Amino acid sequence: MSRQREPYLHTRISALTERLIAPDEVATLCGLSLSELAQRFGLERLLEEPHERRAKSRSVKQALINTLLNELRILIRPMNAAEAGLILAWGRKYALFNLKTLLRGKLYALNQDEIRANLYELPEHVRLPQQELFQAEGVLELLRKLEQGPYSLIAKQGREVFEQKREPFALEAALDQRYYLEMTRRLQQVPGSSQDELKQLLGAVLDRVGLLWLLRFRFSYGLSPSETFYQLVPSVRLLHRERLLALVNLDSFEEIIVALPEPMKTDLAGSQGLIEVQQRLGGHVTRVSRRILANGQSGVARALAYLILREHGVLMLFSLVQGHLLGLPRELVEIAVEAQPPNCPLPLPSAA
Repeated sequence: MSRQREPYLHTRISALTERLIAPDEVATLCGLSLSELAQRFGLERLLEEPHERRAKSRSVKQALINTLLNELRILIRPMNAAEAGLILAWGRKYALFNLKTLLRGKLYALNQDEIRANLYELPEHVRLPQQELFQAEGVLELLRKLEQGPYSLIAKQGREVFEQKREPFALEAALDQRYYLEMTRRLQQVPGSSQDELKQLLGAVLDRVGLLWLLRFRFSYGLSPSETFYQLVPSVRLLHRERLLALVNLDSFEEIIVALPEPMKTDLAGSQGLIEVQQRLGGHVTRVSRRILANGQSGVARALAYLILREHGVLMLFSLVQGHLLGLPRELVEIAVEAQPPNCPLPLPSAA
């Protein structure tokens, strides 16, 4: 597919690309004060308001997420239904965060004010019917109410799992699994001319999720190979179903790293733990996204690549702001924004 076939979309993407944070800017941003960050990214009003630290942090994150989702809305305007469906499926992760907050509120009988304080205010195109869900008597009724509309598959799978196991962990794992399965389903509906670039991009995302979940469920949560495999989402690239089945039966972190296909095996060689694996895989997703954004011919693939990079940037900016609000050492903040490796030694506190 030539870019000349989608001139409006490609022009919009190219214009928005100016808002991305370049890799060589990260070190400079880590050295800025909170007021300098606020001025550079237009956050002065939010940080100057006389609120306590937690409220300021929440306001900043809300504003950054809304910026991202407003750009998503702009990008889907010229897309056909299948393309827009895929991009909206990606953006609904923020509604999924709200859904988990509502479910935890029902599970642990939290008061409504406490629940509302932890919900994001989302634009209409990714919003849950929150007022209706607030009125549900419990978890099962809440999920049944959600089975009408764009979240029906997520809600149905969550309800079926909760009816069987009654475990909060199993419920949230099922919701996450269905979110990624929905993206895979939407990918298959996009016209074939965009398939290759989208599979490169979503394959990198799904490979990352699959390996992180496999390692976490097996070795952090202690699940059996069969329990772990049941939770995983096969990738459209390297970690397909048969490969996941082979990996999940290995007995150690090191064995799994050695058994990975290339280039994952080389990229992750010598990793000391899950945090380092997460950081290296995140770097791979970022590199694939930058390559497709720069050289891709598919408008929907370039739009998704932009959104992935934009999300990475706004979350990094939030980490910088949060680091200042919490008074964290710069070295710790640099690890959080991946400017330093996770095993970077921190300085000892001063004896003064």
